[in-house]
Amino acid sequence: MENRHYRIVGLPGDCIGPEVYASAAQVLEVLADAQGFSYELDEQLIGGAAVDATGLPLPRATIEACQAADAALLGAVGGPQWDGLPAEQRPELGLLQIRSALNLFCNLRPVMLHPSLQHFSPLKPDRLVNVDLMIVRELTSGSYFGKKWRNENEAEDVCRYTREEIERVTRAAGRIALQRDRRLTLVDKANVLETSRLWRAVVREVVDAEFPQLDLEFLYVDAAAMHLLTRPGDFDVMLTENMFGDILSDEASMLCGSLGLLPSASINEERFGLYEPIHGSAPDIAGKGIANPYAMLLSMAMMLRHSLDDEDAADALETCVYGCWEDGVLTRDLDPDGLGTQEITDAVCERLVR
Repeated sequence: MENRHYRIVGLPGDCIGPEVYASAAQVLEVLADAQGFSYELDEQLIGGAAVDATGLPLPRATIEACQAADAALLGAVGGPQWDGLPAEQRPELGLLQIRSALNLFCNLRPVMLHPSLQHFSPLKPDRLVNVDLMIVRELTSGSYFGKKWRNENEAEDVCRYTREEIERVTRAAGRIALQRDRRLTLVDKANVLETSRLWRAVVREVVDAEFPQLDLEFLYVDAAAMHLLTRPGDFDVMLTENMFGDILSDEASMLCGSLGLLPSASINEERFGLYEPIHGSAPDIAGKGIANPYAMLLSMAMMLRHSLDDEDAADALETCVYGCWEDGVLTRDLDPDGLGTQEITDAVCERLVR
């Protein structure tokens, strides 16, 4: 077998970030031995930890390390201890900056309901049949990155998109849809917003010209929010702009019952990816040893699949996680008598070496 060696940047971050990151680092060591690959793990600063050490939420050293790596694993950023800082020092700015610096324009958020966890969803079982969708969110433009200003009486956040930005994320979504059920839903607000009208026109052009095999559907964001709860199993790949994708992906996470179960990837055109759980830094449980590491471990599986091209290792890790769920190896956010972070980590590692 060919020598597989990966360069990975580790970004523990803040609050429970270092806890779930430590879980991933432990599992990665066992997985590498079991699957026969080697790796370098270069830990760097981001978020509040970076502000405390350097005064900046994203130091230059972190960007340079990522530019020299194949992928990065991120825990979480932010916490109340940094709430009083000026905007340019807020930990969350580190996330926006790293996305921009590395051109991580495509955010992938898979939402799949495992049968053994169905009863944790707030939805009725008949609404949860065949839930398996991928949300593809444009990540480096729109109102989050547009011109902003505020005075005592007014404020403005400019939402701006270019044809090129829409084309490249549409192509990414199209390639993913071809590997799935070949259905693509564009979520927009084209009845009101000019940016959405541009999205709708460009997406139609790209799909017609480059992905004619796909079944393309258009859906307003308010309708999409409703249908995610009434017919989630009907969606395959959902494509949307930055803010809509942020909101809808968090809504979709509740189909599975917990934010602690879902991974995400942010990828550029060179396939470098930043991989992180979709949950936040959860300062209320930091240091208690009860953070759910499953989303972090599944994010690492996405890293192996999408940036490192190691399908076998990704499958092996996912199989162990799903096996834990089937055996009832759950965390406190799902079961009041659930296990702690380290116990979950050990259970996954044990399955990897069986």
